[in-house]
Amino acid sequence: MYDVTERFLRYVKFDTKSDEHSETFPSTEGQKVLARELAAELKDMGIEDAAVDENGYVMGTVAANAQGDIPTVGFIAHMDTSPEVSGTNVRPRLTENYDGGDIILGAGFVLSPKEFPHLKNYIGDTIITASGDTLLGADDKAGVAEVMAAASYLMKHPEIKHGTVKIAFTPDEEIGSGVDRFDVEKFGADFAYTMDGGEIGELSCENFNAASCEVIIHGKSIHPGDAKGKMKNAVLIASEFVSMLPENETPAHTDGYQGFYHIDKFEGSVEKAELGYIIRDFDREGFEKRKQTITSAAGSLNKKYGEGTVEIDLRDQYYNMKEKLADKMYIVDIAKKAMEEAGVEVKQMPIRGGTDGARLSFMDLPTPNIFTGGHNFHGRFEYIPEKPMGQAVDVILNIIKDICK
Repeated sequence: MYDVTERFLRYVKFDTKSDEHSETFPSTEGQKVLARELAAELKDMGIEDAAVDENGYVMGTVAANAQGDIPTVGFIAHMDTSPEVSGTNVRPRLTENYDGGDIILGAGFVLSPKEFPHLKNYIGDTIITASGDTLLGADDKAGVAEVMAAASYLMKHPEIKHGTVKIAFTPDEEIGSGVDRFDVEKFGADFAYTMDGGEIGELSCENFNAASCEVIIHGKSIHPGDAKGKMKNAVLIASEFVSMLPENETPAHTDGYQGFYHIDKFEGSVEKAELGYIIRDFDREGFEKRKQTITSAAGSLNKKYGEGTVEIDLRDQYYNMKEKLADKMYIVDIAKKAMEEAGVEVKQMPIRGGTDGARLSFMDLPTPNIFTGGHNFHGRFEYIPEKPMGQAVDVILNIIKDICK
């Protein structure tokens, strides 16, 4: 009924990996290429105002065809893919009528239900994977395809009565700058939904409070044969810093509403070492305590090894959207109803991460997050079943129709 699979298979072939070290916006040229393609497709549907702005944002409007005081709703997805794994030359593979066994990806990788038991939930469905050399890009090109498919269906079926529907596709969500230059006023929605969640049924109105921390440790290099009482080994001090944080409060030891410290960079020599951390917690008080723990560790080492030995650059990234949605839960209730009408079991859960919607909610555009249907994002074992993508389109259309009732 929808062309969501065909769109998805086409979009994942665009290399849109974002780059946190880039000084441009968006951070990579490939995102602009996909943005121009999406704007052109929206125009071909008949969405006359579809356009890409100078920052790589795609926006368009499905004009209302019903009368009355109908809220303007928006749907948003991001175009970039994670920089953690290559997104170049993605070759999607379809395993039709999945039988519950191992799926050979290629490049020596196997997607197995022994490791990923949720595969068993999709026996009989078509499973879409990459080839083992790259990630798939379902995060978030599945969301892009679902929004595009819903817009196309709406344009082809004018008998569906609806208010004004806004569409946007953002760059650089994966590196935390997806809405840095997003014009909320221009977008013009009363509220919106990001199509950027995981498995079917996920609905989220809570996410982590998030901060990043860059740690620089200055050592003193002396010839090891003459180093006693003189050398200050930055690598050893860095290891000591790591040991001062709770060892069981890492991503590998936490789930649900538990926060963590995550070290994602450790580079160094005797003279200088650099660490990179991300800090996450759902509770604002707990979030502030975690930042204080980092600060205290640096302070203790500076007392031990001399002032200026450890420098930290601690920066807040985003906050829990729950703060902004607490008095607007009717938006979440609309999504719940739309899921139930689509035959989808609602799994309301916190996002152990962030979305563009988290930051948009603090920019006065309340934006919960809805599933796309994918699993194992940001890696070679990423996959998405075909049926949940169609159900995500159903949910989008149901939201639009229900708002109009």
